[in-house]
Amino acid sequence: MTIREFKMPDVGEGLTEAEILKWYVQPGDTVTDGQVVCEVETAKAAVELPIPFDGVVHALLFEEGTTVDVGQVIISVQTEAGAAAEQAPVQEAAPAAAAAAPAQEPAAAARQPVLVGYGVSTASTKRRPRKAAAGTAAQNGTAAPAAVAAPVAPAAPAAQAVPAAPVVPAQPNGNGQSAEGRPLAKPPVRKLAKDLGIDLASVVATGDGGVVTREDVHAAAAAALAPQTVAAPAAATVAAPVAAQAPAPVQAPVAAAAERETRIPVKGVRKVTAQAMVGSAFTAPHVTEFITFDVTRTMKLVQELKADPDLAGLRINPLLLIAKAVLVAIRRNPDVNASWDEAAQEIVLKHYVNLGIAAATPRGLIVPNIKDAHAKTLPELSEALSSLVSTARDGKTSPADMQNGTITITNVGVFGVDTGTPILNPGESAILAVGAIKLQPWVHKGKVKPRQVTTLALSFDHRLIDGELGSRFLADIAAVLEHPRRLITWS
Repeated sequence: MTIREFKMPDVGEGLTEAEILKWYVQPGDTVTDGQVVCEVETAKAAVELPIPFDGVVHALLFEEGTTVDVGQVIISVQTEAGAAAEQAPVQEAAPAAAAAAPAQEPAAAARQPVLVGYGVSTASTKRRPRKAAAGTAAQNGTAAPAAVAAPVAPAAPAAQAVPAAPVVPAQPNGNGQSAEGRPLAKPPVRKLAKDLGIDLASVVATGDGGVVTREDVHAAAAAALAPQTVAAPAAATVAAPVAAQAPAPVQAPVAAAAERETRIPVKGVRKVTAQAMVGSAFTAPHVTEFITFDVTRTMKLVQELKADPDLAGLRINPLLLIAKAVLVAIRRNPDVNASWDEAAQEIVLKHYVNLGIAAATPRGLIVPNIKDAHAKTLPELSEALSSLVSTARDGKTSPADMQNGTITITNVGVFGVDTGTPILNPGESAILAVGAIKLQPWVHKGKVKPRQVTTLALSFDHRLIDGELGSRFLADIAAVLEHPRRLITWS
């Protein structure tokens, strides 16, 4: 029997682990070289993994939501050449098994390989040792508990599976049953259900597309706890001796505790973002300046550009003109576009602008950037922004898209927030927070009138940008947005 193993590759630059988000294949499926078999999330982005050879999926060694170290086997595939060879050791093993235990001859004759990474051999001592016993046992199909016991009691027919029923990886839900045809839920929700002892199949889903949410799991836990309220005090006093006979009362305190607090593992993009923000906050000396001004003319220009036939089909919004204003201000103040080389103790001036746009995604905050944004026309900048946002929302942003940024824009105004004090994206010189644009009373031409007003906040690295330079840069951005004709006169 020929089994080929596919290990978790290093899909980033020196990353050590990745979380399996979704399997696209199941045991028994035929795969071809280059076919995408799963999607994983690294500390930088979500990527799809193609299988590098042809064959039939033998087993999936880790379930969705599991974090796997680089180099660990995640899927095994039986090649076509190994399909015929698989039968020989089975036939040779049958006479030996019959001589040792005649009563088990029918089961021994039908014996087929079920353990991940190797098949049946003439003696148990011929089996290859497992490299990851815990991970293999957890992913060894519906017969996984029995398969673990197979080396101790090889005659037990319950530990074997016939090839007609492909091995399905164990996807344990709240009550430990197989989750074939399992309900839709994200990995953190599945873990929550498992911790609370809730069967996802019994939970009423209220999320979009029938997805089970955290609230659904908590509601199911509360409903399950209600009939056990009377028994809970007694269970608390005799929890240890009763645990083996009455598991339900033991789980009641777990559900009760979960109603008060929930623990969320920090991993993937969110973990790296947290580490980067801590490093940035305590490495670069931050300075933040604010400016509030009238953007009524810019908002009118946005409406005019939307009606322009030459820009038909493009996404025109205030963020587009703000991005253009930042690029114009950088051209007028090129020293703001720099980075700090700690090893060499040098300031590195950048003659290109990779404009970062902070994006909140289901997997956490990411900052992809538009490469060479300084060289793009307004329509090209609009297309780049639209592509960046849609890719981020789909979770398809690649690590390369988030590297080598120079200056970032974060639009907190979309949440109705006036402004904030943003933290620098590591390695960059400045970050601009754009507040909400609101109709406010404003003195215009000597009279108080309702005008569209916003507040910008610029945080910058004081090692690179002193107060004068930072103030000029922020004032120039505001000046362009207050009088957008400067997009032409200052370009």
